[in-house]
Amino acid sequence: MKKILHTMIRVNNLQESIDFYTKALGMNLINKFDNTEYKYTLAFLGYGDSADTTIELTYNWDTDSYDHGNAFGHIAIGTDDINAAAEQIKTHGGTITREPGPVKGGSTVIAFAKDPSGYSIELIESDKSGAEF
Repeated sequence: MKKILHTMIRVNNLQESIDFYTKALGMNLINKFDNTEYKYTLAFLGYGDSADTTIELTYNWDTDSYDHGNAFGHIAIGTDDINAAAEQIKTHGGTITREPGPVKGGSTVIAFAKDPSGYSIELIESDKSGAEF
């Protein structure tokens, strides 16, 4: 094994989710694939034209909602300016569920948002060294 390729999440509305990840989070749609035989569409999004790590949005044509369960936590995205990132999410109709601020008991600045399907997105501001955790 050598690297994480992608994280897959099932979404309720593919175009709404693509719009959120591209417009609110600044990702690029890298590839999109329809499987007509099994009635699903995959959309891969990431930063850059061919990102090392992507998010795979899976849209099953005959399903309009999912039970997220309580095991999945969140997707974390690094940013140099967390306040601008949070405002960009709000501008594009996203919901900030925790405003930017230091993590309890630490100094790392974080915020949380929800995507259109209800998944949590953690924003983590880079420290002065550029590190993100």
